[in-house]
Amino acid sequence: MRRFETGQTVVRRDVHSPGRVWSEHALRVVADTGEALVAACPPGAETRWPALYLKARDEGDRAVRTEAFDAMASGVWELAAAVWQETELLLWKPPEAWFSVNAFYTADGLRNWYVNFERPTARTGCPIPGDA
Repeated sequence: MRRFETGQTVVRRDVHSPGRVWSEHALRVVADTGEALVAACPPGAETRWPALYLKARDEGDRAVRTEAFDAMASGVWELAAAVWQETELLLWKPPEAWFSVNAFYTADGLRNWYVNFERPTARTGCPIPGDA
C-alpha cells in the first residue's frame, strides 16, 4: 500500500451513492503507518461542499438545510469552494476500517469526538482540485 509522507497534503473525498462527490477536504498528513492514517484539517483549509449546504450553514436557515439534504437524497447538487472553519480536525483512519474517528478541537481543547461510518480508504492518486 502506498503511504503518504508526513506534512503532505491529501484530499478526503466523501462520495455519496451513486459515486458523486459530496464533499472534499484538504488534509495535512500527521502520520501514515500500517496502523492508521492520521491527518489534520485546520481552520482555513480548502474544502468543497454542496452549494445549498454552504448557504444553509452560512445563513442558519433550516429550510435551506432540508433542501440541501433533499438534493443529496436525489443525487443532484453542485459543489462550491469553501474553507474549514472554527475547529481543528484530527482524523484517525485504520487502513481497512469501515469508520474513521474524528476529534474536533478549539482553542479551549477537545470540543467533541465523531465516528464517521465509511468505506475503507481508497488511495486513488487523484489530484487536488485545481492542481490538474
